[in-house]
Amino acid sequence: MTIGLICLGLVLLLAFLRVPLGIALLTVSVGGIAAINNLDIARTLLPMTLSEAAFSYELAVVPLFILMGNVLSRTGISADLFRAANAFLGAVRGGLALATMVTCAGFSAVCGSSFATAATMAKVAYPSMNQYGYSDRLASATIAAGGTLGILIPPSIILMIYGILTQQNIGELFIAGVLPGLLGLAMYMGVIYLIAVFKPEHAPRGERVSARERWESLAGVWPFLALFLLIIGGLYVGWFTATEAGGIGAGVALLIALAQRRLGWSRFMEVMKETAMTSVMLYVVLFGAMMFSQLISFSGLADELLSMVADSGLSRTGILLAILAVFLLLGCVMDSMAIILIFVPLFTPTLVAQGFDLVWFGIVVVVLTEIGLITPPVGMNVFVLKANLPKVPIGAIFRGLVPFIAVDVLRLAVIVAFPSISLVLVHWMR
Repeated sequence: MTIGLICLGLVLLLAFLRVPLGIALLTVSVGGIAAINNLDIARTLLPMTLSEAAFSYELAVVPLFILMGNVLSRTGISADLFRAANAFLGAVRGGLALATMVTCAGFSAVCGSSFATAATMAKVAYPSMNQYGYSDRLASATIAAGGTLGILIPPSIILMIYGILTQQNIGELFIAGVLPGLLGLAMYMGVIYLIAVFKPEHAPRGERVSARERWESLAGVWPFLALFLLIIGGLYVGWFTATEAGGIGAGVALLIALAQRRLGWSRFMEVMKETAMTSVMLYVVLFGAMMFSQLISFSGLADELLSMVADSGLSRTGILLAILAVFLLLGCVMDSMAIILIFVPLFTPTLVAQGFDLVWFGIVVVVLTEIGLITPPVGMNVFVLKANLPKVPIGAIFRGLVPFIAVDVLRLAVIVAFPSISLVLVHWMR
């Protein structure tokens, strides 16, 4: 037990020191297992765990969806989405910010990464908002908050990792994320509209376009819509598994890009290289998380946590609120990926013992990490945005994010209070 707590502390320390998370998890886990048992067991367990994970059918879903997202993001889909959203929303007050938020949701649905969404939209949407007189506070906060939708609206890399760690159906997790993701989009758009109404100097009115131009702008969006409906619709009706959906999505995305002559040989090689590098980095992190789960099992940390919960006298709701508070506080100072990889394996046995649905809790965890991505002092989306918009003060971004964080907390409360928002589509799917 003592060794387990020391190892947990070491992993947290290394995470704070920005040591690569996969390396930290692997090193500490192997050392901890060797200390609890012996070095031979640790040396035998490491290759067994890694080989089992590397050849896992479920784990193949990760590089497939990464490939699909890279193909679409490298072939101009973000600009097409913004052009279409702006054609329909740009003329109303705050319309450019509303169009940016819709584009963030659409782009995140195909790339699955909040960082990529924030970085891309900083280049695509911010210049237009700046040109039409939007305040830096609203323009930057809209992009930073919109980027967080990338880890909830399916397909989501974070949901894939959560599903692998907790052995939950990834397809069900994707379906469960649809309504909470749309709820987040609606609430963010509500914030923008209210700011535009009560503080019009932050959000001027844009130019009106003709009805013909609006419909013409949709021409570049249909491949994205078709692909999204194919994947989510196929998962919902049970035509294919999440891994098969990833393969189909990647293949169709490549065919669309080739048919539209947007994917030359050099760009194709860039896409494949980026996909390989991202996949390897995620695999190393997942390998470390799986070894850390083995360490937790050997040390008895999870069993001790169950005993503490049983002896605490807390109600089922009290236990859940305590766990949520831990995740929320950690989100202010730690990277979202680190939180999920370290603490989900630790808390999962307690949640199962209390009868909580792990698919629903996966959505709750992702909403919590969304809040962490835009919360000081370590709001990673803010720093990604700052790197792409060096002239915008970081204080202005955080001040602009205050109303978005407020509605995120409200959304979290609604999803916790009404689990059916996350599970109704999953129950129909089953």
